Amino acid sequence: MEFKKQTVYQIYPKSFNDSNGDGLGDLKGVTDKLLYLKELGIDYIWLTPFFVSPQNDNGYDVADYRNIDPRYGTMEDAENLISEAGKLGIGIMLDMVFNHTSTEHEWFKKAMEGDPKYMDYYIFRDPKPDGSAPTNWVSKFGGNAWEYVPKFNKYYLHLFDKTQADLNWENPQVREELKDILKFWQNKGVKGFRFDVVNLISKPDAFEDDFEGDGRRFYTDGIRVHQYLKELCRDSGLNENGMVTVGEMSSTTIDNCIRYSNPEEKELSMCFSFHHLKVDYKNGNKWELQPCDFMALKNLLNKWQIGMEEGNGWNALFWCNHDQPRVLSRFGDDKNYPTESAEMLATMIHLMRGTPYVYQGEEIGMTNAYFEDISQYKDVESLNYFKILKDEGIPEDEVYEILRCRSRDNSRTPMQWDNSENAGFTTGTPWIEVNKNYKTINADNAVKNKNSVFHYYKKLIALRKENDVIAYGSYKPEMEDNTNVFAYSREYEGKKLFVVCNFYGTETKISLPDEFVGKEILISNYKDAKAEKEVTLRPFETFAVIK
Repeated sequence: MEFKKQTVYQIYPKSFNDSNGDGLGDLKGVTDKLLYLKELGIDYIWLTPFFVSPQNDNGYDVADYRNIDPRYGTMEDAENLISEAGKLGIGIMLDMVFNHTSTEHEWFKKAMEGDPKYMDYYIFRDPKPDGSAPTNWVSKFGGNAWEYVPKFNKYYLHLFDKTQADLNWENPQVREELKDILKFWQNKGVKGFRFDVVNLISKPDAFEDDFEGDGRRFYTDGIRVHQYLKELCRDSGLNENGMVTVGEMSSTTIDNCIRYSNPEEKELSMCFSFHHLKVDYKNGNKWELQPCDFMALKNLLNKWQIGMEEGNGWNALFWCNHDQPRVLSRFGDDKNYPTESAEMLATMIHLMRGTPYVYQGEEIGMTNAYFEDISQYKDVESLNYFKILKDEGIPEDEVYEILRCRSRDNSRTPMQWDNSENAGFTTGTPWIEVNKNYKTINADNAVKNKNSVFHYYKKLIALRKENDVIAYGSYKPEMEDNTNVFAYSREYEGKKLFVVCNFYGTETKISLPDEFVGKEILISNYKDAKAEKEVTLRPFETFAVIK
């Protein structure tokens, strides 16, 4: 179970490093930065999709699972990246989008020609007697989840965009096709897979209207999802070949995630869940702002840690990805305490039970973009909501504030490599503007400065490898009623670890448990931290004590 000691680094290739000056990051650009990632100490690189795609959903609409989109390079570039990373002991994890394909995929094109074999690769249904859609389900991107095809007088299901047609996993031929794709990439030397919204693949036997919600209760963690995952992993050799696998789980439950990730079930290595990243959604709405509900965050993280441990499941630990704003701007203080708050947030996640994920730029303290004009935004969701929120009568300055906090573009601005033009990302014109703060926040500065966020992340990643209590230990919440502090302890084979995190930019007092007083401080974001009985935690102070 090596992945319990390891750390994954997520790359959004479009924004990582551009090798040819066209303004878009590419695979050669990733290869060029492998030594930087090796120094950080990561074990796997998860790359978001770079397959052939019309890019209606940033590559999550795949038109060909076996070929590279020319904007990212060639198959030779991909093979070279896999090979060069392998020489450094870094495995490549690919992002597989198996709930749906692009409508540009050859399977869907054949379906639209009326080929019955390929029509059965997708979910076509007859209209209701009045001609309307088979159900009232709502697409994740808004509007009805069914698209009408006049030629057949049928609708096809798309839980996402209408150019992303859901695959029919009930059809054994579809499942065989997907297994073959996984074997193809394993033969290329890939060491792992991340499965996009994989808990949505099993649809109900009968399609019915949802008068209580948007339809998700009928297909989330569906009736045959565990059966399908077991079959996929078994027949494509994922388990026997030691592949590391992670499932992105939409609106899931602890019980299901235990089944997805308990080794005895022979499904996946670990799960992403997102409940903890909705604690600043007012009324559960992404587009309404409220301060982080810290006690809700505490309760959710503790509940998932305890629940997954009890069922022998395994969490993927993360704050950031290509769909989330930068955590330093979100839950930290990127203006007054950028280093301290970045390091506190990292400590909180990295010393938990689970496998940590670092999103590109997180390790150097990159912040939200703070764009000021709608012309700077590229994300289709942000552009749509700019119009929707204004149409709802929200003043434009408030709409901009919401976008500055919520837009997915916050995580997609180019990686900040150095203080040269365009932060060293490209010699051309970047596809999206570089964050204005790149002259001070960049990888070159971070690597040279031994007190930087980069070196703190490097230490956390190393500590997991060196200390079994971090990799394998039990988890126990501490100071559960404290409204300022997140604390927990870990225990394994006689070793104990105590982690304390001041979540705020104000001082707060705590009493350290007696057994940890005077013991060794394993890591801290303040140089002079001491394991005393009574501690006044400074703004965003964090430390871990081991005995």
